[in-house]
Amino acid sequence: MKVIFVLILFFSLFISCQNQTAETYNNRGIAKVSLQDYSGAISDYNKAIEINPNDAKAYNNRGIVKGSLQDYSGAISDYNKAIEINPDYAEAYNNRGFAKINLGQKDSGCLDLSKAGKLGCSQAYEAIKDFCN
Repeated sequence: MKVIFVLILFFSLFISCQNQTAETYNNRGIAKVSLQDYSGAISDYNKAIEINPNDAKAYNNRGIVKGSLQDYSGAISDYNKAIEINPDYAEAYNNRGFAKINLGQKDSGCLDLSKAGKLGCSQAYEAIKDFCN
């Protein structure tokens, strides 16, 4: 926990010293998720996307937080954008698959998990065994 706090402090200082990059906000968002500061993480991901609207990783990470908050529709929107930016983003397909399954869209979710597996996300095949057969 102390390490996470130090990381957040580091990223905050880095940002305040005019090094306001999308990657820095994205990394601080990841640290905030570790502290369960979900609204703070979403704010950082929003800022990363504002700086770089083509940051697929920030969209994916924001989708993960929205999914954790059970905002599956919002999460799917973010995963859609991440996939639009990077059509080979296996993790985004995997995450979108879980969000769809949580919304009761099993067939579509299982197709996303399958696509994630084909793109190299091996954990997707385990999820298919658990949720799609």
